[in-house]
Amino acid sequence: MAKAKSAFVCTECGAEYRKWQGQCTSCQEWNTLSEVRLAAARPGAGSTGAGGGRSGYAGALTREVVDLANVDLTEVPRLSSTFGEFDRVLGGGLVPGSAVLLGGHPGAGKSTLLLQTACKLAQSRRVLYVTGEESLSQVAMRAHRLQLPVQGLKMLAETSVETVLAVAERERPEILVIDSIQTMHLEDIASAPGGVAQVRESAAALTRFAKQSNTVLLLVGHVTKDGTLAGPKVLEHMIDASLLLEGGADSRFRTLRGQKNRFGAVNELGVFAMLEHGLKEVKNPSAIFLSRAEEQSPGSLVMVVWEGTRPILVEVQALLDDSALGNPRRVAVGLDPNRLAMLLAVLHRHGGLFTGDQDVFLNVVGGVKVLETSADLAVLLAVVSSLQSRPLPRELVVFGEVGLSGEIRPVPSGQERIVEAAKHGFTRAIVPRGNAPKSSPPGMEVVAVDKLADALEAL
Repeated sequence: MAKAKSAFVCTECGAEYRKWQGQCTSCQEWNTLSEVRLAAARPGAGSTGAGGGRSGYAGALTREVVDLANVDLTEVPRLSSTFGEFDRVLGGGLVPGSAVLLGGHPGAGKSTLLLQTACKLAQSRRVLYVTGEESLSQVAMRAHRLQLPVQGLKMLAETSVETVLAVAERERPEILVIDSIQTMHLEDIASAPGGVAQVRESAAALTRFAKQSNTVLLLVGHVTKDGTLAGPKVLEHMIDASLLLEGGADSRFRTLRGQKNRFGAVNELGVFAMLEHGLKEVKNPSAIFLSRAEEQSPGSLVMVVWEGTRPILVEVQALLDDSALGNPRRVAVGLDPNRLAMLLAVLHRHGGLFTGDQDVFLNVVGGVKVLETSADLAVLLAVVSSLQSRPLPRELVVFGEVGLSGEIRPVPSGQERIVEAAKHGFTRAIVPRGNAPKSSPPGMEVVAVDKLADALEAL
């Protein structure tokens, strides 16, 4: 019997090595190489069929060289997912021939969102839903519980990629849903489903079929404990859009964020509410994130963050308390803890307020993760409010980036942020000098500041 060949594959970038080594020289990560068994090449491998070979990976095989100026720029019509928030994150809808990967923690609602989308689309289009984790009766029970229209949706319970591609060739669906990519396997790959080689090759075969047949491919992906997509990093390079559905088990709201999108803006945010009959889109997220108490308390402040192509108003809360520890705690939920430590140092150096003996706790209400620097000024003013036990006005809104020298730097789309705050009834805004508008919205007082000291005086 011939000895089985094996290789060592990096779980981060997908690089292959003939023997094990501690560090991947491609992505410089340590202890990421895992052994996978390699199958012998099949006779005739290299064909352009949906399930065989690697040639023509991104579509039909062609050896003709085309001048870029002669490429057809006719816009491909998008398909609506029937969810406005889903379409927003996708950049306007589903693009035929694209591969979309939807990830999230268990219980976030990945399968629910795709089942709702598939059932609604099946009323007017050909949809094939492939389930590898649940039986057909389980999916039918969930659809019945969510009161979804089930007529017209084609279902298949299968984990073999070869079988899925054969059925897809026969049914010719416009939308193909795979739940999930970690359960799929190819017969030629000897490793178990969910392994590095299986996930990579299964995704490559399914993506190749989608490109060649102009089918919308929707993949469900698992995540690791730290929230990143499970499987090789090369999986995220194969697909066209990578979306992450977030939301704690104790929250009824879910946020859908675009991490990669070849057909639209990244970091776009869609908000859903988990109700009895499934996910329902929230068309005005600022309204749910601003459900504030009647009595204003110290440490609470509203800021305007920019998510993708729209501004969203969220509340940041700060709590400072005397620390009984030699090393006071710095806890930030929804914000970068490292940036919080830097901002506290700026506050001490340029604002004259010492917090080295205080435990500092920060929280962004609603479970939103703020990734941009426009929240710096609002965070510092909320910290000052809690430190001095002085409530801030309810009609005040703040945004701006804080530099290490205490300067307040402008942020993108400042005018749109101010207009959004005025729509929700805010009458005063503290903004960077570079974002000050020539004419303020009616009823809005805009205070432009250059330094952190100016912002503290404006309070």
